[in-house]
Amino acid sequence: MGTIGLSVNMEFVRHEDKSFEWGVRKAAELGYQYVEPMVHLGRELLSEAGYFHSVSMLDDPFRIRRACEDAGIGVCSLSAHTPLVRPEIGTEYLKQAIRFAAECGAPIVNTDEGPKKDWTTVEEDHVLMRYVLMEAAKVAEPRGILIGLEQHQQYSKTPEGLDRIFNLVKSPAIGINFDTGNSYIAGQDPIAWLTRVAGRVIHIHAKDISVQQSDAERGKVTGTPVGCACGDGVVDWRAVIEICRKMPRDIVLSVECGTVEQAARSIKFLRPLIGN
Repeated sequence: MGTIGLSVNMEFVRHEDKSFEWGVRKAAELGYQYVEPMVHLGRELLSEAGYFHSVSMLDDPFRIRRACEDAGIGVCSLSAHTPLVRPEIGTEYLKQAIRFAAECGAPIVNTDEGPKKDWTTVEEDHVLMRYVLMEAAKVAEPRGILIGLEQHQQYSKTPEGLDRIFNLVKSPAIGINFDTGNSYIAGQDPIAWLTRVAGRVIHIHAKDISVQQSDAERGKVTGTPVGCACGDGVVDWRAVIEICRKMPRDIVLSVECGTVEQAARSIKFLRPLIGN
């Protein structure tokens, strides 16, 4: 308990026009212990051509396992974001991501409620989310895979809203993937919120928010795809790490930034603070 690992979300290479395997090697070269791959259903032209990092769940899951083993790096989780409020998409996507995770060696799949339809009510959306999460939990539990719910959209932008989603389904497979940047940009205090949910957190997206982005967007949006380099923004990382040390389970901080250079500066900043 209290051990903190360092990972990088594969979004850090999305502008490099390179393959998943190239990104894994780059993460290992920078010194990260883990990567957080992104997966998708079907086939995507840029990924198939080796110009984008996302991996199709029609591929052999051992593609991820082998790439990470070859680079000497682990898989902390899968980025499997799919709209829980849209069961025609989210149900099979999330179930397949869980099965894929079990084979590729990822202990966690991360997701969120997704943008809602403009014709559904709040109550209807929560019924739809309960359906998707129940179906996903029944696939995750026997495989020992955890589902990380992230603050990213209209309902999870407040502590009360995230709690309501978390409590829709009582399952040991469901936890919280806490995003430091999304919580801040939504107008919340990320340290107070992280303290509130510390016992339920299974994974953390280490996302920092620049002063410029904070001034322009805080309280106006519910999430942001990537942040700046950790240490360059407004997040109190010493406080985040102190809370993580007291959590009941080991935690991986998965850096979410937009460039290789930011990933390099993030690990240079975080590693001394973590100290292991």
